Amino acid sequence: MLQMKRVYEKAADSDGCRILVDRIWPRGISKERAAIETWAKAIAPTTELRKWFAHEPAKFPVFKEKYLAEIAANPAWPDFERLVHEQLKLGNVTLVYAAKDLQYNHVVILMSLLKKDLDNE
Repeated sequence: MLQMKRVYEKAADSDGCRILVDRIWPRGISKERAAIETWAKAIAPTTELRKWFAHEPAKFPVFKEKYLAEIAANPAWPDFERLVHEQLKLGNVTLVYAAKDLQYNHVVILMSLLKKDLDNE
């Protein structure tokens, strides 16, 4: 199962493979507490896009459009997609992130994109 979880929530066995999908390491979180297996920072929005968005819900539709364009041009995307699919064959995969807003963040977009890919398999 593919799922998402804030890095500030306690890691659980049910998380399976935990992949951090933020460009910046989360504040106040040790590597041990994060329990991350892979840090896919190249998949996160660019610094410019992240700063422009600033987690303002009104900007989310444009942010989504711009982020999807970044993903389409991102040479790291195929490897990330392959990693997620391979790990899902072994068990759960949890995309871990630091954003406070659970609805308006880049991980929601990643989840949607990856689930669409899984549905097309």
